[in-house]
Amino acid sequence: MGSLSISSSIFKKTIRVQKGASVSSSSTKTFTGTSAPAVSTRPVSPFNLLTVKILRVRNARKADLLTLSDCYVTLWLPTASTEKVRTRTIRNSKNPVWNEAFCYKIDRRIKNVLELKVCDEDTVTRDDELCTVLFDIDKLTVGRTVRVKFQLNPQAREELEVEFTLQNTLDYPDGIITNGVLVAREVSCLEVRVDTGKLKQQSTNQELTFTVKGSHEGSQKISLDSDPSLRIILFHCILNDQSRLDITLPEELADKNDTEKYGVISLPLNSLPLQKEIVVEEDHSFHLCLTARKCSGHLDVRLGFNLCTEEQDFLRKRKKYVAAALKKILHLEDDLKEHEVPVVAITTTGGGTRSLTAMYGSLLGLQKLNLLDCISYIGGLSGTTWTMANLYEDANWSQKNLEDAIKEARKQVTKSKICCFSLDCLKYYYNDLMERAKEGHHTSFIDLWGLVIESMLHDQKDEHRLSDQRQAVDNGQNPLPIYVAINLKSNYSAQAFREWLEFTPYEVGFLKYGASIRAEHFGSEFFMGRMVKRLSETRICYMQGMWSSIFSIDVMYVWNLATDSEDFWCRWTRDRVKDIEEEPFLSTNPCEIDTRLFTPSSALSSALRDVLTGRPTIAQYPNFIRGFQMHSKYLESEGFSTWKDTVIDTFPNKLMETADDDLSLVDTGFFINTSYPPLLRSKREVDVILHLNYSGGSQTLPLDQIAKYFSEQGIPFPKIEISEEDRENFLKECYVFEASDSLQAPTVLFFPLVNDTFKKYKAPGVERSPEEMAEGKVDVSSILSPFTTREVCFSEANFDKLVKLTDYNILNNENLIIQALRMAVARRKQRNS
Repeated sequence: MGSLSISSSIFKKTIRVQKGASVSSSSTKTFTGTSAPAVSTRPVSPFNLLTVKILRVRNARKADLLTLSDCYVTLWLPTASTEKVRTRTIRNSKNPVWNEAFCYKIDRRIKNVLELKVCDEDTVTRDDELCTVLFDIDKLTVGRTVRVKFQLNPQAREELEVEFTLQNTLDYPDGIITNGVLVAREVSCLEVRVDTGKLKQQSTNQELTFTVKGSHEGSQKISLDSDPSLRIILFHCILNDQSRLDITLPEELADKNDTEKYGVISLPLNSLPLQKEIVVEEDHSFHLCLTARKCSGHLDVRLGFNLCTEEQDFLRKRKKYVAAALKKILHLEDDLKEHEVPVVAITTTGGGTRSLTAMYGSLLGLQKLNLLDCISYIGGLSGTTWTMANLYEDANWSQKNLEDAIKEARKQVTKSKICCFSLDCLKYYYNDLMERAKEGHHTSFIDLWGLVIESMLHDQKDEHRLSDQRQAVDNGQNPLPIYVAINLKSNYSAQAFREWLEFTPYEVGFLKYGASIRAEHFGSEFFMGRMVKRLSETRICYMQGMWSSIFSIDVMYVWNLATDSEDFWCRWTRDRVKDIEEEPFLSTNPCEIDTRLFTPSSALSSALRDVLTGRPTIAQYPNFIRGFQMHSKYLESEGFSTWKDTVIDTFPNKLMETADDDLSLVDTGFFINTSYPPLLRSKREVDVILHLNYSGGSQTLPLDQIAKYFSEQGIPFPKIEISEEDRENFLKECYVFEASDSLQAPTVLFFPLVNDTFKKYKAPGVERSPEEMAEGKVDVSSILSPFTTREVCFSEANFDKLVKLTDYNILNNENLIIQALRMAVARRKQRNS
């Protein structure tokens, strides 16, 4: 095969295509969901050629006091190109004119939002960003050229004038996989190998820097004097994307006569044939061998809002336990059919060692009433994840007497915690963190906190991992545990941006995106749904540190506790975004996003924002939805709409910026102290929820907050009605909330952490003797309580009191629980009749 010569002012090189494997053809498949792709006939190409011509700005605002603005416009369409391009600068002009055109190839299956940023160039200081227009390409019509005037400031008659042309292309589409929210495109794996075997002059300490913008790896370096096995790197990037390989040369190899591209060479990747080796030769320095291959079409990320196959299988097995337990408890004559068996769940709140201890008592009470076998799910966060992780080390814990597990917990809770900071422990922490870092995991203070939790609750290293808990649920013998966390974003408070994540022994998943990975793959690196670097599964103690990361607090969280309002935040720190009109009026598309004008905050506001949202430390894990793009109709997806609740959900570019970063995971208490959300997934069809509340302060606050949240989200949930007298004086041990007008809303039994009748009764209906009254004095509410969240060590007497209190509160309300279960069975039969 003949060679193709490419001239360069940096060095003379030749590109040769090596004979060998055949060239892979473009994909002939388009498919959705998680099922096997089906071959289809040649469809109409979803690709268009978009031409954007920046015409002019009228009445440009002044960024400087003494002179007019030196304007230029940048364009960024991240779904089509990783490069930000810009016009030339028009200096000292109120009405700059450019008439510069830029072209993009876009895919209509993806939500394409063009960002047009008007800037003022400064020679000394950083350029000023005057404003940004966010324009949805779905507003354009194919085959039509339209000149659009964006009203930047109607009062000052400031406007940006742009001409758009959208044309059909004959390009054949690559295959995609989508769940209607996220889109996975085909991925190319580029292997770069450096050969220095023909070097005429050896040199040391020379490094080549390779960069592929938009790839998973970004930039990587190769030392020319390293071992040959270390001179091979991989890049994963979108197939057929307008990417390029930029190679930064060491100073000795650069052409100093070339001032424009000094030391950098670029190779377009879309012209590289697949499965063939490309050799870039340079006469006096090195050879580059490039090989591009298409990655497997199989995704390692499951896209879909359905329950995974393993959980569906678990539910079928679990319902046999539930049906048998209900028949005995409710004194039913006939066996329940599978569709008549209600799904009962437990949700908990955090509270450190208090919630760890109290949860043992609640579960013991349910076991004594033979109700534990009626539970299909247990949701936990913060301190209750400590209880759950301990229990699920035993594959048959709910089938055994919980007294033994409580004795072990008592031993750990009551032991001195000073030993957790002994010299031996500190050495162990250091060595384990170093080993974790060597494996490739991120490490932070949150990981150290996880190791401290391990020492507080165990006498030796705990090798337990989340996927190990499958042994406790694979036969349906125990409820399925669901651990909850939220993903935050830097420069945003938890009230403005958070995303729910659930962790089960089977999967870790985003509720909003319908994206999940195997539990053992959490912590590994992914790009566009493919695993690109597998790391060892994280030990459960590190997960507990993240699920209860009290050290990720920020000033905004404290502000919200004090004022219950973000008005200050919105007024002084949030970027100003408003819908604007464009002229002429463009076609209406039901999936289109309104045109927005984004005005950046001032330097002072940005600094204040950094202070308010800065978190001293946070648990970071690789984001498994990295690289995905948003579907053109993602806002219409029922799954996404259910959990769409943040300020940037209608900004797809910003959502995918988030997907490019690591996950920043914290205790859900930084938003709402609850583990409800995963239980309200429609596919789980939960009928009854036992809300076991162990929070400090207001016992009703988490319930009120989550009820308000579900109302705003349109998620069926009963109305919470607790009298003001009860709220202000003494709460009862149990409240039942039902939604008579909705068969989809669960019945909620709310168990606040209170000491009501337990003061006088040591067991339901059994009064205390005068000598036993002291045992009923359990202070769980005052500031002098021995059970405050800051307490990590309880006395044996206090541990026993708290367990007995929560055990009693369950036992004393047996009738309410039985009644709720009976009603749930009736509703199930009614729903399926």
